[in-house]
Amino acid sequence: MHSHEHTPGPSGHNASSQHNVVPNLDPALDTSREHRHPHLHHDAFAVQGREENVAYTAGTTFEKSAIPDASPRDHGLHQQHVSDEKAAEMSDAERGEAISPIRTGETLTHQRYTLASLYRRYAIFVHLFIWLGFTGWWIAGLILHRYDIGWIKPFLLWLAITLRLIFFHVPITIVSRPMRWVWHQTGIRFVSYLPEKSRTPLAALLVVAVILIGSFVTEETADNTRANRAVSLFGIVVFLTLLWATSRNRKKIVWHTVITGMLFQFIIALFVLRTKAGYDIFSFVSELARDLLGFADQGTTFLTADYVPELGWFLVSVIPAIIFFVSFVQLLFYWGVLQWCIGKCAIFFHWSMRVSGAEALVAAASPFIGQGESAMLIKPFVAHLTKAEIHQVMTSGFATIAGSVLVAYIKKGVNGQALISSCVMSIPASLAVSKLRYPEDEETLTSGRCVIPDDDEHRAVNVLHAFTNGAWLGIKIAAMMVTNLLCIIALVHLVDALLTWWGHYLNINHPTLTIETLLGYVCYPIAFLLGVPRQNGDLLKVGRLIGEKIVLNEFIAYTDLLKTDLAPRSRLIVTYALCGFANLGSLGTQIGVLSQVAPGRSGDISRVAVSALFSGVLSTFISASIAGLLVTDQAAFTSSSAPS
Repeated sequence: MHSHEHTPGPSGHNASSQHNVVPNLDPALDTSREHRHPHLHHDAFAVQGREENVAYTAGTTFEKSAIPDASPRDHGLHQQHVSDEKAAEMSDAERGEAISPIRTGETLTHQRYTLASLYRRYAIFVHLFIWLGFTGWWIAGLILHRYDIGWIKPFLLWLAITLRLIFFHVPITIVSRPMRWVWHQTGIRFVSYLPEKSRTPLAALLVVAVILIGSFVTEETADNTRANRAVSLFGIVVFLTLLWATSRNRKKIVWHTVITGMLFQFIIALFVLRTKAGYDIFSFVSELARDLLGFADQGTTFLTADYVPELGWFLVSVIPAIIFFVSFVQLLFYWGVLQWCIGKCAIFFHWSMRVSGAEALVAAASPFIGQGESAMLIKPFVAHLTKAEIHQVMTSGFATIAGSVLVAYIKKGVNGQALISSCVMSIPASLAVSKLRYPEDEETLTSGRCVIPDDDEHRAVNVLHAFTNGAWLGIKIAAMMVTNLLCIIALVHLVDALLTWWGHYLNINHPTLTIETLLGYVCYPIAFLLGVPRQNGDLLKVGRLIGEKIVLNEFIAYTDLLKTDLAPRSRLIVTYALCGFANLGSLGTQIGVLSQVAPGRSGDISRVAVSALFSGVLSTFISASIAGLLVTDQAAFTSSSAPS
């Protein structure tokens, strides 16, 4: 909220009261005309100053002008007192409510009774009707399907809808303030009793204890012995030590961010891999994603024939699903659903991990919309980011995959629970890893709050426009993916042919002298540190897949994963290890996108790009090692039954 107050001169006295001074006749400087009004570019969220420290801008690109036509017969109004109707209209304009007047004779009337105004007036009754409908559905489901479906999935959906409808009418501060008071009276007060120098070591010991207890208390299984878990734990230690040893400035590391990020990453994996509730929730989300993608087959059938979706061709099974999903995401953006989810996640990580608002926002958005699009959310701030923030923005993009690509992998048959949980784990992981590798040593512009700018330039005017824009964007993404895969696969086979030719001249007649074989040996130690079993040649196979992902891209690696014979434990670990955009091709994409947004920062972007790629790779490796620590029965995890 921007306040415009007109006050007297610096001396604090009225100029007219001083001798030999010409009175200032400017009426704008008259103290009686002081006023306050909200700026047109901000809505009620910015005015109220909510406790979440988040401001949403609502641009005026498509707002109609509130200034009436300056016709000759109205000219006298500017020289006389403004009428009551004019004053009311100007008040609306100052509040940012641009209501276009309609002139009927000599009076002005307003279009007040629109559908939106009626909804605002009777919103409580509409919401009550929706809540009663969902409550009836929930109760009926508990009675009719209490044995075959369970209670947790419909209950969580009903609870989410109920809370959202309640907070339309009740401020969330009635919940946040008591929670904050309890936190200050318990956690903050307990920490205040501890010596300041011992707080960080004790917090680190607490996280280590949680990881050890959560990993080793369960019984051994055939594919997860305690020896395998120890190897995965050793891998985590090696990766973190490597990040610390190569840190840009070890004295500036904020250990609170690193420790909290590791704890959140482990808790998310523990919830998914060790609890029935976590398995059910992520399995439910994975099933919803598969069902959603299945509707794209109906469009493919209409355009071709009934048997075409069953052919299994990438072009007719995966590409239509990507286009449909991107269009659907654009609808969620138009309705504000996705911004709301991203904003809440950003607020939580901004508060809990002590990172800047821009960093929290990009980290929370990357699993939903991808590396380039997430950076566009903070477009006005990119030119003013510190080098550590630029590093974090790029690391978040490298540490996860976009929703449009994720659904393609699910469509192909990759473990959906592992993919979705890995994307969620990447949010705190990318923040922790980046701040360990490249600590902040400058003053950040968004250190106090999360700001989500509104994109006036690309705003859709209605639902149809949003869906059409999404379809066109989906076509561009799908076309880019197809062309990249075509060229990369052709290039790989060219390199394989050159290696085979070169090997023949050195009497190396091994039939598998290919780039995949070389990458397998190079990444062999990484596969071992992740906790991959050492039998059946899985170490070499997993190393080859990891090398393909880094040098080529994760899509080719996941395609080869589906054709590779691996033990269940190895398959789960490598699924987590491949779940990220950290490859050489994405490196160019990140540099290009950010340099276009902020041309003046292209030098800083290029300087931190390789470090961010390295951090993103290690972030996915740590997630894979944590999965190796926690999974107890991969066969049950991928089946229809939950793990014991």
